[in-house]
Amino acid sequence: EQMQDDVYILAQDGWAAGKVLRQLVDDKDKKSKETPDLVIHKKKYVADLIPPALLIQHAFAAEAKALEALQAKQDGLAQDLEAYLEEHAGEDGLLAEALNDKGKVTSATLKARLGEIKHKPDAQDEKQAIQQAQKLIDAEATAKKAVKAAQEALDEQVFHAYAQLTEAEIKTLVIERKWFAHLEQAIQAEIERVTQRLAHRVKELEERYTQPLSALTSEVEQLSQKVASHLARMGVTI
Repeated sequence: EQMQDDVYILAQDGWAAGKVLRQLVDDKDKKSKETPDLVIHKKKYVADLIPPALLIQHAFAAEAKALEALQAKQDGLAQDLEAYLEEHAGEDGLLAEALNDKGKVTSATLKARLGEIKHKPDAQDEKQAIQQAQKLIDAEATAKKAVKAAQEALDEQVFHAYAQLTEAEIKTLVIERKWFAHLEQAIQAEIERVTQRLAHRVKELEERYTQPLSALTSEVEQLSQKVASHLARMGVTI
């Protein structure tokens, strides 16, 4: 289906279509379900022939890896913050008084609570907990900004790279990286599906024939003799 769409585009516009990014027009009625591939300076674009992910793999692998590292750092900080709040923002926790009406701890609630206990000498533990929570919130916010900035910078590079693509690069990206890769994934998925089906069938047969016929015959003979013995004692002759 994807190849059919691509070939239609190529038949109409040639390989130069790989350079084109189609700008999405805002739909006031919200009827359009198209998702933009790139958002540059609040303008939305769709790459009909070459998805940005393919171009990133081709020309911006290092930038993508750096972005992944930043995202991993943000995720780690988010987990640290979540774990800290779970530990201290419970009903009897040190941050219980810093919860808002929705049961959340925010920078605003932490600041307000710190102001309330600022001059209380017996609230040292709570003050330290508030300061640590604020430190974790600030760290996550900084990491999130770094991820956003790196993503925007990468999108900007990718956006300008489309116009610089040569016909040879477009053919490589479309035929090898897109079509062949998709076919390879489809074939591999089919192989795995057939392999799993065969493995399941083999397991069924193994369970069905765990005992050989000779063992089953012997067991039947033994049970028959026992039944005959019991019937004989009951005065029944077979």
